[in-house]
Order: sequence, then structure tokens, then C-alpha cells
Amino acid sequence: MDTSALDVGLLVLRVGVGLPFALHGCQKLFGWFGGGRPRGTAAFFASLGFGDGRAAALLAGVGELAGGVGLALGLLTPLPAAAIAGTMTTAAFVNNAQSGFWSVAKGWELNGYLIVVATAVAVAGPGALSLDAALDLPGRLGLSLDGALGAGVVAVGVLGGWLRWVTRARPGG
Repeated sequence: MDTSALDVGLLVLRVGVGLPFALHGCQKLFGWFGGGRPRGTAAFFASLGFGDGRAAALLAGVGELAGGVGLALGLLTPLPAAAIAGTMTTAAFVNNAQSGFWSVAKGWELNGYLIVVATAVAVAGPGALSLDAALDLPGRLGLSLDGALGAGVVAVGVLGGWLRWVTRARPGG
């Protein structure tokens, strides 16, 4: 396997974003690293109009854990990228949309960066230092797991995140 600086750069990007993202899922699902566990996370989502919050907490936790691990490993890369983009789309609305763009004002800036990173990796592909490459998943599946397919899958993730937000019951309404 020939590796280039681009492959190493993609590995650093995937692991550097994917691992912390997965750890956020562990906060929600297991209470690790000061997280709320499912009960605390569900209560937070319930306060935002996501029913009793349990489904939203589970979706967010699993999306973050599976998306982060999948991105870090470069495994079926467009799917974890879509999970990250979808989760961050909902998070941008949940936490930050009303505050504008800049994170210094509690805006959606960081959420936007993570959506861009997920999209870029899905479009570029995970590189040679990935499970997709090691297992020859594109060849086995008869697909290109990057380019237009990657962008399309991430777009579906963003749409799903937005739909999850707009279909919630409004607090106090």
C-alpha cells in the first residue's frame, strides 16, 4: 500500500475529529467524562421538546459514538460522516441557532466546522490508511465510497438532523 502525505493527513483528521466525537457519545450513553448518562441527556432533550427525550438521547449518543468510531477507522466512511453531520445539524439548532454564527456568542460555529469536516472526508474518501482501503470495501461493494455518493449521503444526514429538529414539539407550545 502506497501512502502519501494526503493519506496521513486524512488519518490525522479522521482520528482527531472522530475520537472526540465518539467520546461525546460515551458521555450521553454511559455517563463517562462527566456526561449525563441516558437519563440526564433525555431530560435535557425533553426540555427542548423532544418528547420524553429518551429517543433523542439514544439517537444522539449512538450517532456520536458510531459516527466518531466509524470516521476514525475509515469504515464505510460516508455513513459515519452522515451521522456526524446529522447530529451536528440538530445540535446547531438545539444549542446555538438563535445565537448566530460565532461560538464566542454561543453560536453554531463549531457545529458548522464539524459538518464541513464530515462532508470533506465523505467527498475525499478516507484515504489509504483506513479500513475501507484495507478491506477493499469500495471494490467489494461495487461502489465509490467518496465523491458524489459521499456528498449525497451526508446531505441525507443533514436533512435528517434538520427534520428531527423541526418535527419536535416546541417547549411551552
